[in-house]
Amino acid sequence: MEFQAIGLMSGTSLDGLDICFARFKKDRSWTFEILCAETIPYSQHWDIKLRNAVFLKAEELLALNSEYGFYLGNKVKEFIGRNALGNVDLIASHGHTVFHQPQKKFTLQIGDGRAIHIINEIPVIYDFRSADVLRGGNGAPLVPIGDELLFSEFDACLNLGGFSNISFKENGRRIAFDICPVNIVLNDFAKKLGHDFDENGALAKSGMVNENILAELNTLSFYGENPPKSLGIEWVNANVFPLLKEDTPQNILATFTEHAAEQIAETFNKNKIRKVLFTGGGTYNSWLLERIKSKTNAETVIPDARIIDFKEALIFAFMGVLRFNNEINILSSATGSTADHCAGILI
Repeated sequence: MEFQAIGLMSGTSLDGLDICFARFKKDRSWTFEILCAETIPYSQHWDIKLRNAVFLKAEELLALNSEYGFYLGNKVKEFIGRNALGNVDLIASHGHTVFHQPQKKFTLQIGDGRAIHIINEIPVIYDFRSADVLRGGNGAPLVPIGDELLFSEFDACLNLGGFSNISFKENGRRIAFDICPVNIVLNDFAKKLGHDFDENGALAKSGMVNENILAELNTLSFYGENPPKSLGIEWVNANVFPLLKEDTPQNILATFTEHAAEQIAETFNKNKIRKVLFTGGGTYNSWLLERIKSKTNAETVIPDARIIDFKEALIFAFMGVLRFNNEINILSSATGSTADHCAGILI
């Protein structure tokens, strides 16, 4: 069995749209090959639109859902043409998260998959999270199915994006959860200093850790909750940003980098994790990685840049393949839903 699929991913840190075209084969087990991939940075127009989507009225949000769907469809069409791709079996789109409140039984990733299909005339799978939330799950993290079937040689897989999340085996079951915010906070304070992000953690390294703020961050109740659990921008706005108003951006960057390192390292140590695959944009933050390594004996494995940058888009392409074949693509042990299931709207 062989499929060639495109995966689309837009993260909360708004780095851009990740597009990954990969081949998946299944004999006894699944294997993959990334054939081509790229990140398309958002224009200022789209950065502002997506960043402020949470504040829109219902009618405006519905209009943006359609507009962003056509944007995704056009970017995929350009990607296919630019790379002269043939035999694309399907497109799997994560969309862009605007709301995520699983406790209220809803999550919203905009970017109407029907618009993507209209432009490309290729089968499209989208809206991967809603069914899990309706089943009582967190709707996140979803990538553990890929960790389980494509990256099983590692004790754990850690993604450092807008949020950090991890998946690993525990008593024969793969569990997963969000650990803490990362780039969604760091990028915000880097922008206050005129940078899109804190390159290599240099800004954080130049600041001083505010021990009082660090202590308040580390005592947030989320960190004491048992998994499965997930985070959204609403939680950050309500619980994190109010604690970060009493110091300079450099010191906040230093403090929050230390906070993220402590929470991540504690997760490794508590769960006796030995070998971890690091991916996501935060993997390039050498100061953050140095702080994590100083607090744990876990081996950190840094893969090639394609895996660092496109693992999530790769796995959403893979989830689309599983959905296309009506196979399980969401693990209840990771999300907390009532049962493993096959999710995503296919058109």
